[in-house]
Amino acid sequence: MLPLLKGIRIVEVGAVVLGPYAGQILADLGAEVIKVEALDGDIARNAHPAGPDGGALFLNNNRNKRMLAIDLKRPEGRAALAKLLETADVLFHNMRVDAAERLGLGFEAVAAIKPDIIHCAAIGFGQRGPYRDRPAFDDIIQAASGLAGIETATGADPRFVPTVLADKVAALHAVYAILAALVARANGRTGAIKVEVPMFEALAAFLLNEHLAGATFAPDGALGYPRILSSNRRPFRTADGWIAVLPYTDRQWHAFLTEVGRGDIIEQPWFADPRERPAHIDRLYAIVAESLPARPTAAWMEALSACDVPCSTVPDLPGLLDDPHLAEIGFFDVPQGYPDGIKRALPQPVLFDGVAPAPDIAPRALGSDSRAILREAGLDDWEIETLVSAGVVATA
Repeated sequence: MLPLLKGIRIVEVGAVVLGPYAGQILADLGAEVIKVEALDGDIARNAHPAGPDGGALFLNNNRNKRMLAIDLKRPEGRAALAKLLETADVLFHNMRVDAAERLGLGFEAVAAIKPDIIHCAAIGFGQRGPYRDRPAFDDIIQAASGLAGIETATGADPRFVPTVLADKVAALHAVYAILAALVARANGRTGAIKVEVPMFEALAAFLLNEHLAGATFAPDGALGYPRILSSNRRPFRTADGWIAVLPYTDRQWHAFLTEVGRGDIIEQPWFADPRERPAHIDRLYAIVAESLPARPTAAWMEALSACDVPCSTVPDLPGLLDDPHLAEIGFFDVPQGYPDGIKRALPQPVLFDGVAPAPDIAPRALGSDSRAILREAGLDDWEIETLVSAGVVATA
């Protein structure tokens, strides 16, 4: 945990990946992040696989947070949360807009409680368009944004990227949006700030960054970045496995073609013209594919690294756990104080030179901090115990 956002209090009403992932990044940067859960908890707490301290999905997205479990469907719960919001700098949620409104977490309701609040809602679709009320999950957004369908440009069937990419891309957008709003407030902006982070628009912009291509200049311009859409752009077989190779600059292509004995390609007029070469990218990738089965992966890694051609092995998920670079930097090291049942943890990968970190706090049990949080919000012990006895607040 880094003390960069010390003094910032963020109330996160988030579940599964999008909200918790963004909240964890902000907590890793030193903000006080209070995770608000229903009495039965974030469903990721019990997602398979699960250990004695919770599901892996929950444990990998909820460190360095304080935990409040409260029933916001009951007026007493909403009233207690309102007291907490009076002390907050940011409210961040990833609920549908109508659900947030019913729980008193819409922008107008929250701004009435805390007039200078930063209200960030990560939602499926932007509220200005006709999709505004659609439910959204990662697969739906991958499909709607064109990410799943872009596979057809390579001759394949549509398919989902096998990671919750839409959630994580939207989470990163939410993080920078919240940080920008905090800077604006520090620079003198007054009043509440409303931030909307729609998953659909975020992933569409992410995808089209390179693929808008010719449509940038003409209504009927061709979309798609040719090199990325080449059907031959893939990991390549070697004599004993797989390798990724990407000659990109003139020097790298010269080095690769020389290494594989294809100097004849270097002499071609189209190869020397940077405007013509992209039209022949499939031919070049085909040469890569034809050449690599001649040697084992390790031999190619040595030869290509020696001539500075970008290359990598292609580990599967178990192989990544044994990566020597990640091992050297302690990537999977479990922080001191984590439960014994956790054998690997994931770090905050961004480093700040000269900033002394504080110890990370393991993801905590449901309601671990309920009493302390409500006490800090101004409720007295009798009010808190009344809420607990009435089943409005849960404690660990």
